[in-house]
Amino acid sequence: MTTELNATRQQWLAARLDLLEEEKELTRQSDALAIKRQQLPRVRIDKQYRFDTDDGNVSLKDLFGGRSQLLVYHFMFGPDYTAGCPSCSSIADGFNGFFVHLENHDVAFWAVSRAPLAKLEAFKQRMDWSFPWASSFGSNFNGDFSVWFSAEQQHQGDVDYNYRREPPTLEPLAVQEWQPRDSEAPITQIAAMTGTDVPTYTRDRPGVSAFELIDGAVYHSYSSYARGLDGLWGMYQWLDRAPKGRNETGIWWRHHDRYGKE
Repeated sequence: MTTELNATRQQWLAARLDLLEEEKELTRQSDALAIKRQQLPRVRIDKQYRFDTDDGNVSLKDLFGGRSQLLVYHFMFGPDYTAGCPSCSSIADGFNGFFVHLENHDVAFWAVSRAPLAKLEAFKQRMDWSFPWASSFGSNFNGDFSVWFSAEQQHQGDVDYNYRREPPTLEPLAVQEWQPRDSEAPITQIAAMTGTDVPTYTRDRPGVSAFELIDGAVYHSYSSYARGLDGLWGMYQWLDRAPKGRNETGIWWRHHDRYGKE
């Protein structure tokens, strides 16, 4: 990509106005998609999921906290992790600042992970976060919403993530498309930040799910995964507006208390 370096203000303004029309069209498309998300059919949730929280063991319905809507961020933090996924942690740095606004607009917000509550609370304290975080340890919640898969599922090619079937893994267990045998591969670096190996790390996945409480019953309305979460990753929305954009050649982000450290 080449950029004109000696443009006049008039040339810049003309180019900016052209781009503005495209930005407005994208905004209109985004508004239309938001309406289609809201119009998706609902699926009634009759399974009795249980979660460990600061207020004790609660149901999915309890997570609404008297509100009619619930947003869940599926935070990658498996029982064998020693720290939360750094990518999920970066996203959490963003929603930690605004979840209170959702809670005051009839929308309950929770992060949910498979790690035991004590491990989540310790990492939450380390990160200086305040958002509500529930443990689904021992529950089928993550599996049912396609954000956790067993080693057997990986081996047999029975992993459906982001609405597509992944190929079976090979021996030694590895997720082929992520090239985990390369110690410099991005997925290997990220797994190391969580204190795990690639197979363990990739059995948990990120996602967001939305639920609605109607006449006392819980309904599932929406889920998104992988790059479907891109718009929720606050730092990328800012980088996309920076002069050099994302400007990435590999994994550069860390847990926010690990920058400047080995």
